[in-house]
Amino acid sequence: MINRVFVFVIDGFGAGPLPDAVEYGDADVHSLAHLADAVGGLDLPNLEMLGLGHVAHIAGVRPMAQLTGCFGRLAFTSRGNDSVSGYWEMNGVVAPHRAAYRTGIPERVVSVIEQTFGRKVIGQRMASMETMLREYGTEHVSSGAPILWTDGGITCYIAAHDSVMAAPLLHQRCRDAWREAKKGEAFIRIVAQPVSGEPVSLRAHAGRKDFVTEPPAVTMLDVLNRSSQITMGIGKVADLFSGRGFTRAFPVGSALDAFDETVRMLNKVPRGLLYASLDLFPEHPEQAAAALQEFDRRLPELMDKLRAGDLVILTGDHGRDLSKPDKLPTREYVPLLVTGPNLAQGVDLGTRLSAADIGQTVVEALRAERLPVGESFGDALKLG
Repeated sequence: MINRVFVFVIDGFGAGPLPDAVEYGDADVHSLAHLADAVGGLDLPNLEMLGLGHVAHIAGVRPMAQLTGCFGRLAFTSRGNDSVSGYWEMNGVVAPHRAAYRTGIPERVVSVIEQTFGRKVIGQRMASMETMLREYGTEHVSSGAPILWTDGGITCYIAAHDSVMAAPLLHQRCRDAWREAKKGEAFIRIVAQPVSGEPVSLRAHAGRKDFVTEPPAVTMLDVLNRSSQITMGIGKVADLFSGRGFTRAFPVGSALDAFDETVRMLNKVPRGLLYASLDLFPEHPEQAAAALQEFDRRLPELMDKLRAGDLVILTGDHGRDLSKPDKLPTREYVPLLVTGPNLAQGVDLGTRLSAADIGQTVVEALRAERLPVGESFGDALKLG
């Protein structure tokens, strides 16, 4: 019997192009393989033991004969390659078709943001956060103009240095702008990103806040909440659902902070779901490899404390192939790695047709009502 489920979602954890990736300009992407090639191979012994080497050919990652987990990969049927569509589908909601901001942010949205902030913005193009902070940091600090950009999906990011605008005021302005903008762009997401540091080397820090429309249908979180399960969101995950269905949310400053917070909760949360977002793919391959390898090194801190009745699922929400010049989210399969005491080991879960299979498996494991979409892989795990 499963009493607790831990879901870790690594942002950008891609494992090769989906069949429709060419429509996104992502025909040849493979986040993990290209990252490994860029740094001369990855050292991920604990993910190896869960089966990562069986999901894709990744330099340095071996397909082990004796595994401690089960493995497969997830496809996405939702349109998009962003966190909102990825997380929603994992939770049982196939996102409706939404226009992407691949040619820039609509003028109406820019106007709403500028009116709300009471000042002009700079940037206003499709790029990665690291690129925008590097290119506009000095101008931002000297002029006080917020930095605005998109990742090519439905998301507008707004960054402000602490000396220009304190985080609480940045949150308020972004919330107000989102409320107005969504009247014409129903599925727009606005991210408030506080930054600090010297103008020539700005960096994001804790205090990020995402403003997103609630999912249009019932989610895994709704079902668990109705079943009186505890649901803890660690990192940005709760924001992606406007907090709906979560018992409590824990904002964090980094991926490893999210992992630490999860480990700290092991003896405090007797049942339910601990759901953590992990941003492990910064722009530079060496930094991304180091972050992923550090996460792998830390995994035994969690695994050694698991008890009978625990289920761990590790996956991604989309890809982020750093070999592409723009370093933006990519349309990819993502690995599916599953483990837990007394559960099956070494089972190939195959290519799941929808990420909604995760939500269906979790609600089955925690004995909640079935979701409208998704097929559980609980039988293969021998949940009991």
